[in-house]
Amino acid sequence: MKKINIYNLTICAIATALVCVITAFVTIRLPIGGEGGLIHLGNIPLLLFAILCGKKIGMICGGVGMALFDVLSGWAIWAPFTLVIVGAMGYVMGVFGHKKTTFFNVTIGILFAIIIKVVGYYFAELIIYGNPLTPFSSIPGNLIQVGFAGIVTLVAFKPILIATNKFRKEKEETIIDDEALNDEQY
Repeated sequence: MKKINIYNLTICAIATALVCVITAFVTIRLPIGGEGGLIHLGNIPLLLFAILCGKKIGMICGGVGMALFDVLSGWAIWAPFTLVIVGAMGYVMGVFGHKKTTFFNVTIGILFAIIIKVVGYYFAELIIYGNPLTPFSSIPGNLIQVGFAGIVTLVAFKPILIATNKFRKEKEETIIDDEALNDEQY
């Protein structure tokens, strides 16, 4: 059995909470579609954590964080769809943007995330409403939502990578210093 890495578990929990909270508190409700829709900024931390931490954490923090928002905010019917759709967005973003973090790879990841969101929620609305035309009214909001998050992510990911790499380097130096100190004591 594989050991659970407490560091990754902590990062995943923080990322999930941030996605849920930012989705909840930075939201604009839209008067479109069956029950309306919303534009939120929860996709920004989802995309950034997928780039920084990889596909697994991206999938979990996105899917669980936004599904948790759905459950807590009265949109519970959407939670299973959100878990799968947004989880897939985080996974794909992590696949493209984590290992080789170039502007091109991140852009491709964002484009696939947009496609997953639009197509995924089209089918979710088709299942919920039973009408193949109703979901079309949500497409502009989904495009604006993930498009804006994508632009912010493209602007922010390099400075965030530089800052986190500096933090990781300092953390590694501290661990090495602590190990050397422990070796000297014995």
